[in-house]
Amino acid sequence: MLPEEITGYELDKSVRQQLRTLSKDNAEGVARHLVAAAELLEENPEKALDHAQHAVSRAGRVPAAREALGLVLYRTGEYAEALREFRTARRLSGSDHLLPYMVDCERGLGRYERALELANSTEAQRLPEADNIELAIVVSGVRRDMGQARAAVVGLRLPALQKATTQPWAARLFYAYADALMDLGESDEAREWFVKAGEADRDGETDAGDRIDQIDGFELTDLTPDDEDEQDPRLAEIDLSEYGAVQPQRPEAISAEPTTEAYADAAANEHAVSDNIVESDAPEAESSGERSVPRATFDDGSSRG
Repeated sequence: MLPEEITGYELDKSVRQQLRTLSKDNAEGVARHLVAAAELLEENPEKALDHAQHAVSRAGRVPAAREALGLVLYRTGEYAEALREFRTARRLSGSDHLLPYMVDCERGLGRYERALELANSTEAQRLPEADNIELAIVVSGVRRDMGQARAAVVGLRLPALQKATTQPWAARLFYAYADALMDLGESDEAREWFVKAGEADRDGETDAGDRIDQIDGFELTDLTPDDEDEQDPRLAEIDLSEYGAVQPQRPEAISAEPTTEAYADAAANEHAVSDNIVESDAPEAESSGERSVPRATFDDGSSRG
């Protein structure tokens, strides 16, 4: 099912032009599936894959459709299949802009030498700046996988590294350089570049902020218990009775059936309470059956209850 709000006109003009080789109805359907695949890629990769495959089934010779399928497969870690789609898209379009993805697929498959060979090909040397930077980032990753930490750093010392500000690729380049420096043990310099990555990252593509915290010695902790029934261990050290609260008990600590002694204790308590009630002096809240419950104050000064 395709959402009604997707029209297909969300596609870039150059992609819609490729679809003009199809019939009008088919072109509109393929366009909508391509848009759906792009929109669902982050939140629901499986559905994105369904839409991309549907587009290819109806437009197998359209480069944009094969590229879209390749990108979905790439993002889901299906590198061999993604590489096949990228090769097909490249052959159909005659464009080399997918080379960085192809090199990264070879890296994902553990074929490092083949990845470097493709990165050093004549076609790769002709890539425009943005694609060339993406390729350099991938090659740096290949070098790191091969244990060549210094080569990974040197490979990113491009002229663009010094002139980059807020270009679409700037945050990724800064981040990759910082990451490579970390592998080399240069944490102080790496921190400077993580800061630059965070400043340039307007779309939240990287976790530069988290990496800075790690370098500074801050540790991110998930305070949510794995089991909802599991008590936070920090609460075990607090005597909650001071706040009028009852210490929680695990289910197994509570008897399923009250004992005879429990019934006797309850009856005795009830009798004792009734003997001590003075109707004329009872506060209004008690006469109405309400009880005042103290609020528990936490370390941050907030209260619950």
